[in-house]
Amino acid sequence: MKRAIIYAVLAGTISLSCNNNGEMKNQHKSEMETKKSNLPVTKGYSKVNGLEMYYEVYGNGKPLVLIHGGGSTIQSNFGKMLPMLARNRKVIVMELQAHGRTEDREKESSFEQDADDVALLLNNLKIEKADVLGFSNGATTTIQLALRHPNIIDKMILGSALYKRNGVPEQFWDFMSQANVSSMPQELKDAYMSVNPDSVGLKTMHDRDAKRMVKFKDIPDQQIQSIKIPTLIIIGDKDVIKPEHALELHRKIDGSKLLIVPGLHGEYLGEITTLKSGNIEYAKVLPLLKSFLNK
Repeated sequence: MKRAIIYAVLAGTISLSCNNNGEMKNQHKSEMETKKSNLPVTKGYSKVNGLEMYYEVYGNGKPLVLIHGGGSTIQSNFGKMLPMLARNRKVIVMELQAHGRTEDREKESSFEQDADDVALLLNNLKIEKADVLGFSNGATTTIQLALRHPNIIDKMILGSALYKRNGVPEQFWDFMSQANVSSMPQELKDAYMSVNPDSVGLKTMHDRDAKRMVKFKDIPDQQIQSIKIPTLIIIGDKDVIKPEHALELHRKIDGSKLLIVPGLHGEYLGEITTLKSGNIEYAKVLPLLKSFLNK
C-alpha cells in the first residue's frame, strides 16, 4: 500500500493513497468499540464563550482530557484509545468550535480560543485539575492551555505537536494555501457526516481549520520554556512532524520526555485514517502513556 502525505496537521492525520474500501467500516468499528465497553458515560452540551460545546465523559477516576486534531470528531480521533483509557480514568472529550456536534461562532478559530473553551468546559463540569492529552492541532491547543491556564493541568501529553512553522515540510504550507474540502480524507468527512449530516457545516469546519493553519505563527521560545508542567512528547517515526522539531520542543520544556514510536501521524493513537487490518500500534503505546500519567 503506497502512502502519501497530502493532508496532515489540518486533519490531525495523513491521507492514504489507496482505495476507500472500509472507511465507513473503520468509523463504525470505533463507535462500536466505545459502545461495547460498557463504561458509564455522560453526554451533553455546555455553554462556553458563546457557543454550545458538545462533550462526553466516560469512566471514573482521575480526570484525563483528550483534545482532538483538526477536521476530527471524538470518535475519529479517539475511538480506539478512549475505551482503554477510561477503564481506570474519568475521560473527558469534546468537539471544538465547528467540529462534529459543536456549533460554529461568528469568530475565526484559534488555538488560544480553543484553549479558553476547554478551560471553561472543565470549569462548568467542576473539574479543577486534570491530565491532558492533545493530538496534532489538539496538541497545539494543549500548549496554549498550558500557557493560559497552567493551574488546571497536572500532566500533559503532546502528540505530534506543532509550535513552529518549520516543524513540517515546506510543501505542507503550499498545500494548505490551496486546500479545499475535497482535500480531506474521506474517513474524516464520513466521520463528521455521521454525527452531523450537514455539508455546509463540514465545509465550515474545513475552512476554519485551513485558515487558522495558513495564518499560524510560531509560539515564542520563551513561552515554551516557561512551561513547568510534566510533559510527554510523542510522534511517529513516519510523522508529518519533523523528528528534530519534536526534539527541539523536548529540549525547551524542562524535564519533558520524548517518545518516538513506529508509525504514521496518529497511528500511535489509532486515529481513523491510519487504521488497517492488524494494526495494533496504539495498543502497544498505551502502556507507555499510562506509565507516564500514573507516575
